[in-house]
Amino acid sequence: MFVRNLRDVERSGLLVEWGSGTSHRLLTEKDEMGFTVCHTVVRAGTESLLQYRNHLEACYCIAGEGEVQDMDGNVYPIRTGDLYVLNKHDRHFLRGGSKDLVLVSIFNPPLKGHERHDLKNADGSTY
Repeated sequence: MFVRNLRDVERSGLLVEWGSGTSHRLLTEKDEMGFTVCHTVVRAGTESLLQYRNHLEACYCIAGEGEVQDMDGNVYPIRTGDLYVLNKHDRHFLRGGSKDLVLVSIFNPPLKGHERHDLKNADGSTY
């Protein structure tokens, strides 16, 4: 058993600036739990084209607002209490709204912890 908080993550070097926000990697592959838990902030007014080719992801909104758009053009507003799931390695746009979007993000399989997005890639960032 262990307890970890955001400050612990910052001291360990697992606070990642991912391009449109930050990700505290609370639980990673080295913890041997089989999944990752992150405290993710998507900055207000940002847009990121993302795809996780090697991971499935579920995100639970704990504060703020934003939206997710799939490649068919469907836009899903995200508000506190909403969960969105990328269960097919979905390529998607993630947008911060007028307020920062704060998420609890779960990845399976787990992240190593230092992965970062390349938001300059016209095809979207993947890992």
